[in-house]
Amino acid sequence: MNDSTQGRSWWQRLSGGLKRTSSQLGTAISDLVSKRKLDDATLEDLEHELIRADLGPAFAVRIASVLGEGRYEKGIAPDEVKQVLAGEIERVLAPVAKPMEITTRPFVVLVCGVNGSGKTTTIGKLAARFRAEGKSVLLVAGDTFRAAAIEQLKIWAQRTGASIMARAPNSDAASLAFEAVTAAKAQGVEVVLVDTAGRLQNRAELMGELEKIVRVMRKVEPAAPHAVLLVLDATVGQNALSQVEIFGKTAGVTGLVMTKLDGTARGGILVAIADKFKLPVHFIGIGEGVDDLAPFTARDFARAVVGLE
Repeated sequence: MNDSTQGRSWWQRLSGGLKRTSSQLGTAISDLVSKRKLDDATLEDLEHELIRADLGPAFAVRIASVLGEGRYEKGIAPDEVKQVLAGEIERVLAPVAKPMEITTRPFVVLVCGVNGSGKTTTIGKLAARFRAEGKSVLLVAGDTFRAAAIEQLKIWAQRTGASIMARAPNSDAASLAFEAVTAAKAQGVEVVLVDTAGRLQNRAELMGELEKIVRVMRKVEPAAPHAVLLVLDATVGQNALSQVEIFGKTAGVTGLVMTKLDGTARGGILVAIADKFKLPVHFIGIGEGVDDLAPFTARDFARAVVGLE
């Protein structure tokens, strides 16, 4: 498949996956601006709709003021509003749309996120991506509290040809991570993907465990982890903002992966997160398939989320 065909099929999956968000937003925009002038009342209503789409209050105010300054006294077509919206969304997202670069060997990636965010599946899909690039990968089943997560990673290891290190449920995750990084160094493994527990109920315990994992890994590899990926589930909407805050403090998040964008009308939350935290967004997921996790591109997302071709 050539690059343009590949690009086209990803665009189709992306715009299809964001259909629930874009159709809700598109309907709201059309209903508002088709029959009304773009006066203060209309702008205020538009602001509310953008906030409802989880794009974030600061961003919504900015869009309203950009449209207000445009002096569209005679009205504006819904597609013009979408064009302005897509342009502003792209402006927010362009600085954070960064690929994850593998800069050293072993490149240790600590993957965190709440249970149910798609964390373990994301690790599997990342393993598949790196294996397809010809890289050696070691999966580390560090979510030792969930037997299902350990089993899931074993299946992904078989499917992708990655190595795996796992222990019995409730084993010490930090000593497992220590062994894994030691083995990766000895064997010349290129990428180490470490799963972690996702309990947020007791933040102190979570923080303690993540800190311990990092501390023991650094005994073997002083620069580890080289990346701390936070996996976010788009369907939780505003809750994702507090997750970025909590994991940012506890794990020192360096980049984001957003999953399940196809299961929600709240795809705009990615814009609110980028606007507030300015953290790199490396990948987005729009389905269960192994190819449904792809590097994040600002322009494609901006146009898909507002429903432009």
